[in-house]
Amino acid sequence: MSTFKLGKSSYRTKPSKARNVVLCLSLAASMSLSTGFTQNNIQSVTIAVDGKTIETKTTHTTPDIILARAGVKMDPQDEYTLRKIDNHTEITVHRAVPVNISLDGQTKTIMTSKPTVGDVLVELGCNLDDVEAEPGLDTKIHENLDIKVVDLAKQRAEEAAQQAEAERQAQVETSRGAQRYSAALTMEATAYIPSDGDGNGITATGMVAQHGVVAVDPNVIPLGTRVYIPGYGEAIAADTGGAIYGDRIDLCMDSYGEAMQFGRRYVTVYVLN
Repeated sequence: MSTFKLGKSSYRTKPSKARNVVLCLSLAASMSLSTGFTQNNIQSVTIAVDGKTIETKTTHTTPDIILARAGVKMDPQDEYTLRKIDNHTEITVHRAVPVNISLDGQTKTIMTSKPTVGDVLVELGCNLDDVEAEPGLDTKIHENLDIKVVDLAKQRAEEAAQQAEAERQAQVETSRGAQRYSAALTMEATAYIPSDGDGNGITATGMVAQHGVVAVDPNVIPLGTRVYIPGYGEAIAADTGGAIYGDRIDLCMDSYGEAMQFGRRYVTVYVLN
């Protein structure tokens, strides 16, 4: 039965039963589709945080949202790692802790959530090939861990500079100017004249004995080596002698008087390059 009001364009009728059925079926279908979609996208999540495990289910895929909905509060320096297996997700939260880094005589405390010493050093911008750490790079991080770092790159550079400086300074002034030397030996020196020995004045190497020729132990200074002895001058190791062994050297002089005046003394023998 319908009701009409005169003088107005509006009217009210009873809804048809057929229309109600259609609406109900449409709503049911919509809910069924919606429910099926949601159930198919639910994933189980395991959260490891602060020494405990939280199990939850969610349709969200963003870790930050999952953690927030699980009640896990993340500080700015905290981090997490994610591992997904099929429809299961594992989230491990790494809380930032203070660690002490010692380098070049200075120590500073930093906050880090990295799992190992090596990871912390990488975070600080270190090349792991250029540093040495104590404890080792694989050591697990824990609160207030003391990490001592040696900058190997800097150490190698300093050693190279020291070596270069030492090589630069390894020079001795001779009558021919500054000359480089590879070793400076303190030796007991004596003197001889060309007529000593067999009297022929020929050295063990076949050279003529004269000023500038010295006798040495070849095990200490190889024959043919150029040397410089302050007060005597440059010479070549070209002779040997039965009494010349170890750190001993025999200098050839031009005259008997010169040899006697020299006598026996300790000298510095510079092995020239």
